[in-house]
Amino acid sequence: MTMMQCLTRLFLPVLILSLGGCATHMSAPVSDRNMVPEAPADAAAPASGTDAAPQQPTTYVVQAGDTLNRIAQKFGYTFKELAEWNQMADPNQISVGQTVRVAPPDGVTVTPVVIGQSPIGAMPGSTSATPAAPATAPEAPAAAGLKTGPLAIVEPYSDAAWARLRQTPPVSAPKPAATPPAAPAGKPTPPPAAAGSSEWLWPASGKVVSTFANGETKGIDIAGKLGDPVRASSGGRVVYAGAGLRGYGKLVIIKHDADYLSAYAHNKTLLVKEGETVTQGQTIAELGQTDSDRPKLHFEIRRRGKPVDPLTYLPKR
Repeated sequence: MTMMQCLTRLFLPVLILSLGGCATHMSAPVSDRNMVPEAPADAAAPASGTDAAPQQPTTYVVQAGDTLNRIAQKFGYTFKELAEWNQMADPNQISVGQTVRVAPPDGVTVTPVVIGQSPIGAMPGSTSATPAAPATAPEAPAAAGLKTGPLAIVEPYSDAAWARLRQTPPVSAPKPAATPPAAPAGKPTPPPAAAGSSEWLWPASGKVVSTFANGETKGIDIAGKLGDPVRASSGGRVVYAGAGLRGYGKLVIIKHDADYLSAYAHNKTLLVKEGETVTQGQTIAELGQTDSDRPKLHFEIRRRGKPVDPLTYLPKR
């Protein structure tokens, strides 16, 4: 055996083991791309506290058509509370552009009125508000006599607004008899009075304190005491009873025939309803001072929609 063969037999196993070690398969690290990375501990914690609720305004600027009652309902209070906070002697006397306080003064806590719950008045000196009822609790029944709707709409006076008030659904009526001859120009023709009467009646017994002036005043004002009876000047059908025309307060309008209407404004209480038939002399309201500076009855007669002087129709005193 030669020297080369001896070396080959000696180192061949070592060479084979070395090559086998180099051929060993090495596994590459595997990462799971579907795993969601863990959020930092401080990111998982919810933010402390909640966003502060928007603060309710403390004042409101009166807009056209507003009443103190509507403003109070808008902000969840009663008109008496707003009148007290604004030191209003007459809650009816507000004007467009006037700034009105709509939040309690300092030191007064009030729970706003919630529809379906009894109103809660002001609590002077209270330092904490009454906790609100749970959302799952059933609503309490509305306080007796507390009306939550519908809301009335008060319009500024205009001929168009007046025309809308006196519009009524068409009613079937017998065809009128032949039209009587027209009266001489210059003297208005009074409408036919109620059966058994030949003239209009005075709607109130007080003194006339303001007379008709075409283009300035549309009727006459009759002074009186709160609660005095207001009577229908002539028979007819009530086509309006409400407080939807600014400047007239609680108003009754009676339609006497196709030409004539009479209106009775500033009442304290209305005793008739729309659609009701009234007779001459019937008490239709109590004298008041709604939308007025004093107790009085504002009385108008309108012929074909135009105001005429009631003193030319009423009997002489």
